[in-house]
Amino acid sequence: MASFPDSVNENDIGTAKFIGELLVPVAPFDQKSGREAWTVAFAPNGSYFAWSQGHRIVRLIPWTKCLKNFSAGHGGEGTNASSPRRLSRQNSDGGQVIPTASEPREHTIDCGDIVWGLAFGSSVPEKQSRCVNIEWHRFKFGQDQLLLATGLNNGRIKIWDVYTGKLLLNLMDHTDVVRDLTFAPDGSLMLVSASRDKTLRVWDLKDDGNMVKVLRGHQNWVYCSAFSPDSSILCSVGAGKAVFLWNMDKYTLIQKLEGHHNDVVSCEFSPDGAMLATASYDTRVIVWDHQKGNILLELGHLFPPPSPIFAGGANDRWVRSVSFCPDGRHIASITDDRLVRFWSIEERAPQAIASLSNGLSCAFSAEGSVLAAGTRDGGVHFWECPRSISSLQHLCRMALRRVMPTEQVEALAIPTPLRDYLTYKVI
Repeated sequence: MASFPDSVNENDIGTAKFIGELLVPVAPFDQKSGREAWTVAFAPNGSYFAWSQGHRIVRLIPWTKCLKNFSAGHGGEGTNASSPRRLSRQNSDGGQVIPTASEPREHTIDCGDIVWGLAFGSSVPEKQSRCVNIEWHRFKFGQDQLLLATGLNNGRIKIWDVYTGKLLLNLMDHTDVVRDLTFAPDGSLMLVSASRDKTLRVWDLKDDGNMVKVLRGHQNWVYCSAFSPDSSILCSVGAGKAVFLWNMDKYTLIQKLEGHHNDVVSCEFSPDGAMLATASYDTRVIVWDHQKGNILLELGHLFPPPSPIFAGGANDRWVRSVSFCPDGRHIASITDDRLVRFWSIEERAPQAIASLSNGLSCAFSAEGSVLAAGTRDGGVHFWECPRSISSLQHLCRMALRRVMPTEQVEALAIPTPLRDYLTYKVI
């Protein structure tokens, strides 16, 4: 079995440019378990990068400074220009200029237990809390507020101030591992946590972290959740073949998408909200029109495609993570076959690949130019995303789909080819 279809010559696939890595020093008798970088995350405004580097520790690094350090590795004295910059905990903390008050500061946070989930949240003052009856709040989040939520092995969620590194809230209600966290993109500071206790919980941080709702429906562990760009829909996936879609205004289940043959472990919406990408242990990434429940694209990682019985069992092509690039045209996937794949939604084969052992998680930077991938040893690797100028057609399609769902597009009195293009049937 192969990683690419017979019609694709592996030598014709580009190699993603590796720009740097953040390494974790390992003690001689360090335990292998507990070191995993289960989550990597970029702040929405691009100011910070965070990752769980194992053993209860979360690192917060100013992203601009991180990029400068990588660039310095290419042109620095005594450094091979073809080799990326490597940073460890010791040399990234020491020997640097002390930042001024206006510069972002690097923080190392001890969360007290193994960290599984991470999420940045930013506040929009005019977006009020849904709890309108309480006039007094312990925290009044300002316009420049940036928070980091961490989901822990003991079921707790800790909320930190990114700029100071101080603990603000300690949320307790889950009875098992908090596997994933996601903030609503609308700035409301509504936080959703996905847990091994088979539930999703909705928290209102503008109401001092009070829990708003428990979403029940998963029969097994919940691995991942993601908001649509307009915050109206939540997708959740877990130890089961179904993809759950929730109405976040009414907190009700909209529908389940069926199509995977094994556990679904990662999900993310496209920037315009028209598509949903889900990654599964069945060796595939499926791109859905979630509004119609249709499959638009299947990105295979094993060829010939395995039978549902084989795909439903153990294999060496489990897809661990998927991420949509902010340009709306590229998708990245992390797989157990030691490859990172960069896909274009316009092609059936990867546009570029890169080697990565024991990859677990991935995320694109806010501007979409860099992909970060976390590994089992607690390190993070960075690549440049394949870049090309988006066509005016695609930019117009994204602008339209941000405000118009599939049903409204299909009702337009326009030629069928244009309608198919706008609904991503013809990508």
